This record gives sequence, structure tokens and C-alpha cells, in this order.
Amino acid sequence: MQDFKNVTIVKKANIYFDGKVTSRTVIFADGAKKTLGIMFPGDYEFGTAEKEIMEILDGRLEVLIPGAAGWQTIEGGQSFEVPAQSKFSLKVKRLTDYCCTYVAP
Repeated sequence: MQDFKNVTIVKKANIYFDGKVTSRTVIFADGAKKTLGIMFPGDYEFGTAEKEIMEILDGRLEVLIPGAAGWQTIEGGQSFEVPAQSKFSLKVKRLTDYCCTYVAP
């Protein structure tokens, strides 16, 4: 999906790690939620409430997901899933454009 139709955009940005990770929230008519954002190179750790699907639109990073055997390299065009109620670590290697989908239980 290249674009979203009939959505609400939350104007206020989500800003993390002194502005090195930012996103905007997109809310769909059915209540589903996604964020669209940018991550600058660096090391980050995030916590999840809901299951998340991270689609990397452009860029390159390494991710360590709970229960995984080790770090996994993800590049533009790939995605990964993070379980609900967990933490995951990222090593962003170059500027990364992403779309995060929150999966309600």
C-alpha cells in the first residue's frame, strides 16, 4: 500500500531520543492505528503495549527481538514483528523511513 485514504493524522509528533526518532500517528476509520516515521543512525530500545509490525520503507537497521537467536539485519522493503508487552533493540545503520502497524489483540 503506497498511500492511505480516509484517515485522521495527529498533528503532534511523537519524538524520542532527543529527536533522533520521530513519527506521526495515522488513525483509520475503523480505529486501526499506524505511525509513519524517521530514525537517524543510533542505538535505541523501545517497549511495546500491542503487537507491532515494523515495515522498513527505506534504510538499514539491525533488530534484536525477544526470543530471537541474535540480531537480524532489515533493509528497505522488509519488515519484522514485535510481540505485545515486550522490548526490542535497534541499531539503525543509516537514516531509516518506517511504518509501524499496531495490531490490537
